[in-house]
Amino acid sequence: MTIVIIGAGPAGLAAAEAASAHGAPVLVIDDNPAPGGQIWRAALGAPTPARAPDATRAPQRLRSVRVDQRGHALLAALRDRHHVSFLFEARSVAVLAGQVLLVDTPNGPQHITWSQLILCTGARELLIPFPGWTLPGVTGAGGLQALVKGGLPLTNQRVVFAGTGPLLLASAATAHAAGAQVIHIAEHASRRQLASFAAGLLRHPAKLRQAAHLLHTLRGTRHTAATRIVEARGDSRLRSVTLQRGGTTWDIECDYLAAGFGLVPETTLARLLGCQTKDGAIAVDHHQCTTQANIFAAGECTGIGGVDKSLAEGRIAGLQAAGRKITPADQQARTHACSFGKLLSRSFAPSAALQSMCRPDTLVCRCEDVTRAQIEGHATWRDAKLQMRLGMGPCQGRVCASACEFLFGWDAPDARQPVFPTTAATLASVPAGPGGDS
Repeated sequence: MTIVIIGAGPAGLAAAEAASAHGAPVLVIDDNPAPGGQIWRAALGAPTPARAPDATRAPQRLRSVRVDQRGHALLAALRDRHHVSFLFEARSVAVLAGQVLLVDTPNGPQHITWSQLILCTGARELLIPFPGWTLPGVTGAGGLQALVKGGLPLTNQRVVFAGTGPLLLASAATAHAAGAQVIHIAEHASRRQLASFAAGLLRHPAKLRQAAHLLHTLRGTRHTAATRIVEARGDSRLRSVTLQRGGTTWDIECDYLAAGFGLVPETTLARLLGCQTKDGAIAVDHHQCTTQANIFAAGECTGIGGVDKSLAEGRIAGLQAAGRKITPADQQARTHACSFGKLLSRSFAPSAALQSMCRPDTLVCRCEDVTRAQIEGHATWRDAKLQMRLGMGPCQGRVCASACEFLFGWDAPDARQPVFPTTAATLASVPAGPGGDS
């Protein structure tokens, strides 16, 4: 029986390397065309991998990815292991009976049976609605970074970054490297919070060096603290953004606004599998075991903490799934990496003050044109969904559900199948009978 890993980012790759080191068969499934996840997405100018969703061409995919040295080491190890397979451009759309996943691939649906399952499903951006956030030219900070890495031309484009958290700096540096004019970085956290975060980085020298490098790269760019977005303005696309600091507001003309308010763990598949969550993330123990037997989780889906946490947790999950020994050094690396995640949360968790960015007439569900005023008064996500079609558009609530959790304090919507939109042919591949309905 095969150890199946969902996600080929740092956590998934680390899990695959650890699980397969002593011969255990491993299958890694990812919806991207190549391994690396969001953080190790192919660098600007990197060769585009050939399109091939099957596992037989995984070695060519592995050679085409540019990542940091740790990523190169993982990919090099996996490339030489014939008992490790990759299934790219594939999505797990449903959970079937008998430890089987229904997976949508470009070659048609597949039913994947697993003996041990490791969830490395990552995270998605938290997008907090504000006036004008649906204008062309307004993106998430991580979204813009992904677009640039995918080839979006930004030469001489004026870009403003606003929101909170280190992703603003990382995305701004990516845009700068692509030739953009990064004209302003507006951080919502106060100077005191930033100073506290900087002091906390003394326990994480590599992160401190990374932060110093980013600031050096962006020298000359105006930075302000305790600043929030008031409104994005434009006609057919973004023309300017209004920012506020204290009692002062001002407009900045720009071509792009990248608004980032942190990340949200992706837990949908885990919840469908019956795994419990805690504080919005998949609940795991020190061995990365979830509350369901033979299911493990690692990386950002267990709590936001960065690449070091993903690598440490992925390794432990892989070792545990393969029945191998977990050393004190492995646990120490995990503990240290998780402490950085706690520092991030203390320093940059979006505050309730950001709720005021979303006015009564601001769209919250952009797919179904539902405003904040229309949603207020409903007690739960389900109630608003039934009355207002909230979350029933193409994104199926992946954007507005997290926004509503932040704005109204609601619980996350119940996980439902299919996890992603799929074809009738894929659903028809599920056999009828007990346990066959999806």
